[in-house]
Amino acid sequence: MHLAYPAVLAALLFCTGLYGVLARRNAILVLLSVELMLNAVNLNLVAFDVWLRDTLHAGQSLTLFTIAIAAAEIGIGLAIVLAVYRNRGSSDIDRLRDTAETDAAEHLPDDDDSATGTAEGTEDQATAAAGKAKKAEATA
Repeated sequence: MHLAYPAVLAALLFCTGLYGVLARRNAILVLLSVELMLNAVNLNLVAFDVWLRDTLHAGQSLTLFTIAIAAAEIGIGLAIVLAVYRNRGSSDIDRLRDTAETDAAEHLPDDDDSATGTAEGTEDQATAAAGKAKKAEATA
């Protein structure tokens, strides 16, 4: 068998996985695309190991190591995605800028506004209290 057949198949699999990583918005589909890319690499490792007739079978050994690392990566990745989905209600990557929760409602008003006793200062305090209660509810 020629080396070109598995190499072309691996290149197609890798390009499909790369497209999935770049184009998808769902975190689970991105993880699946990464797995597809890793499987393309594994196919290349085994194909070159057979083509070179390596007596140590280093390509196949490295493939087993890659499969074990990929399984651990997917397990941790799915745990992170599930935790994010439980906290935020969505696994859309575009909506998840960073893991820190920055909420405008947490900003406490300046002392100048509360000293004047205006209605605006009390509205800011009520909004801040509501934001803190919402954050405490989300973390509980």
